[in-house]
Amino acid sequence: MRIALHTRVRADRIAEYEAAHRVVPAELTAAIRAAGASSWTIWRSGVDLFHLLECEDYGRLLAELERLPVNVAWQARMAGLLDVTHDYSPNGAGAGLPVVWEL
Repeated sequence: MRIALHTRVRADRIAEYEAAHRVVPAELTAAIRAAGASSWTIWRSGVDLFHLLECEDYGRLLAELERLPVNVAWQARMAGLLDVTHDYSPNGAGAGLPVVWEL
């Protein structure tokens, strides 16, 4: 399944946000893959961030990551950099952007 997400980075934290993503912990990327994700891409336009995630089951992915210490620490770090966050708890599984059109 494909999930599109929209978040927003704080204007004064763009450089820090991008620097953090140059060194995402290997333990976190391994956990994301183990939870069923095959890819995750983030684009930035100004302060707007657009994510495209491909995974087997988004709700399951969130549930598996929710309590992992490496993910909890990462989400806390990101919360300090973002103005608009996404609900990465299993309750947020239905919060992806709706599809308007596909080719």
